[in-house]
Amino acid sequence: MATPIQFIIDHEGNKKSVIVPFEQWQALNRRYEKLNNKVQILTGIQEAMKEVDYARKTGRKLQSLTDFLNESRD
Repeated sequence: MATPIQFIIDHEGNKKSVIVPFEQWQALNRRYEKLNNKVQILTGIQEAMKEVDYARKTGRKLQSLTDFLNESRD
């Protein structure tokens, strides 16, 4: 049987803390990490798209993917 989540409340009945079974905490933490990584990747893509849009509007030349990949070999 799974241990239920428990709440710690103050003298007025307001929830102040939560006690989560460790295995459930680990699962929640793994999910958080995956979602956080996804947000970082999507934010990076969004920023890159803004940079491309700005470069197109201003006529600025951007580095090609091939040049970028070859640069890391040097």
